[in-house]
Amino acid sequence: MQTYEAGSYDIVVVGAGHAGSEAALAAARMGAKTLLLTMNLEMVAFMPCNPSIGGPAKGVVVREIDALGGQMGRNIDKTYIQMRMLNTGKGPAVRALRAQADKQTYAQEMKKTIEKQENLDLRQGIAEELIVEDGICKGVVTNTGAIYRSKAVVLTAGTSSRGQIIIGELKYSSGPNNSQPSIKLSENLLAHGFELARFKTGTPPRIKGSTIDYSKTEIQAGDPEPHLFSFESDEKDYRYDQIPCWLTYTNEQTHEEIRANLHRAPMFTGIVEGVGARYCPSIEDKIVRFSDKPSHQIFLEPEGENTDEYYVQGLSTSLPEDVQIKLLRTVEGLENAEMMRTGYAIEYDVVVPHQLKPSFETKILSNLFTAGQMNGTSGYEEAAGQGLYAGINAVRKIRDQEPFVLGRNDGYIGVMVDDLVTKGTTEPYRLLTSRAEYRLLLRHDNADFRLTEQGYQLGLISEERYAAFQAKKQAVQEEIKRLNKVRLKPSKELQDFLESKGSAQLKDGILVAELLRRPELSYHDLLPFAPLEVELAKDVTEQVEISIKYEGYITKAVEKVEKLKRMEAKRIPERIDYDAINGLATEARQRLKLIQPETMAQASRISGVNPADVSILMVYIEQGKIAKV
Repeated sequence: MQTYEAGSYDIVVVGAGHAGSEAALAAARMGAKTLLLTMNLEMVAFMPCNPSIGGPAKGVVVREIDALGGQMGRNIDKTYIQMRMLNTGKGPAVRALRAQADKQTYAQEMKKTIEKQENLDLRQGIAEELIVEDGICKGVVTNTGAIYRSKAVVLTAGTSSRGQIIIGELKYSSGPNNSQPSIKLSENLLAHGFELARFKTGTPPRIKGSTIDYSKTEIQAGDPEPHLFSFESDEKDYRYDQIPCWLTYTNEQTHEEIRANLHRAPMFTGIVEGVGARYCPSIEDKIVRFSDKPSHQIFLEPEGENTDEYYVQGLSTSLPEDVQIKLLRTVEGLENAEMMRTGYAIEYDVVVPHQLKPSFETKILSNLFTAGQMNGTSGYEEAAGQGLYAGINAVRKIRDQEPFVLGRNDGYIGVMVDDLVTKGTTEPYRLLTSRAEYRLLLRHDNADFRLTEQGYQLGLISEERYAAFQAKKQAVQEEIKRLNKVRLKPSKELQDFLESKGSAQLKDGILVAELLRRPELSYHDLLPFAPLEVELAKDVTEQVEISIKYEGYITKAVEKVEKLKRMEAKRIPERIDYDAINGLATEARQRLKLIQPETMAQASRISGVNPADVSILMVYIEQGKIAKV
């Protein structure tokens, strides 16, 4: 093939899905000349699976992306057709925002943003080969022979990596949604010594909305009060004319149809070789694993405002097409449903994440970064968070700056990164609130307090936005201070109010902050007794209330974080020879050699490394006689 010099850049990003879009925008906004390569310009930030953003843990990631200066939150706030805050009856640590997206508009809006971004070129092309000199990645070569040279490369090829679609007995080479697969890039990674694994994910059939009998389903409406993802979005623009989703259920007839066709299910016939997602199983997997359950929830979700296509959430399947039609029509409300697209499973390559540094730079090739489903995760939100993270670190690497590394106490993005590079994953990884030991600190409401300062220092937050953040921060601090000074007397009016709320009567005066700690009382309940001179914004009063109500728990969590930081400060020398350390358990030695942790805290989180091994390692390092590999 004839090659030619097509251009030189600081950063080349391969793949324009959710990870690639964020990586390219971050790099360009940091002032790096950036190229974003995609197989198909019509599939920038495309949603091949569910047309939604957010949900438990994932919604917090979107807020974190926004707090750091990323795009996903702003993009979904412009293109949602429904917005709902989940878990409102629970504490702030598990509340999560979820938006139903207009699938086409979301992708178009992101493409428009990328096209307008200074320092960023968007090109259609298939990267097939890495340019490597002396172990350093210096660009890519495309299938048309275009040579793009760069100082660093970010790979975000996603499920296109040697993708294979599976429907019943049918198996063919394809990326998601019958797009072109990326074959040669995977082969090139193998040639450079990378270890790849095969994972599997899937998607349900899509049906025609006009063929649904909505009278047999339950409506799932959006929130009547404003909730938005981006700290830049204005509540006055909140959309009230939202499009509902609908809830129905599988039944015994559905389950019987599936059981009768398990001999044709790729999940059980051996056709599917990749490892599937535990937390997003196919319907046939659910029926086998949870055989005692008489029904499973099915959400009917519109794919957009200008289409009649509906996503059948909860019915992900790779059963043959004829079986899919039959089982759809066993579901109440879908008796006459017309299937517009067939559900399928897709197998793809994953770069086994123990080959990554905490910055997402690969250990095998310098200046090569990976992000998204390529790293073994699932979900648009996880991908976008990784893309932003990898894009930032690619720029910092070529500028000889220290890596930008988020800790587990900084955000769910930090939890995800640490889980991947320290523990690895044997299945498509999904973020869950239970994965975060500091989840009371990592809330939807305080993402800006945690990360906006860092976003500003990175050059991703504008001066105007930073000034607004500082003003909000000051307003919160001043109101907390005020409530810790204002003392209320046990007046008849206050005592009657407390009685009406089922709250204990006062025997003496009390600080407003102390009274607010009572679970049955809210900030706005007490405001008439301690009125403000100037009204405060809703996001300010929300922070004030949570900070005061959960002060004791938050203080304990912060103390644990301080201990963690002391451990993180204890660095492990690079390329230490673990074979030279006497007393390490065999499994610990093997895992430490594989992961090559950078700090004692990271070493302590590796599966198979116990506290005794950590103590031995610490003593060895403190003795100062370090053997290097």
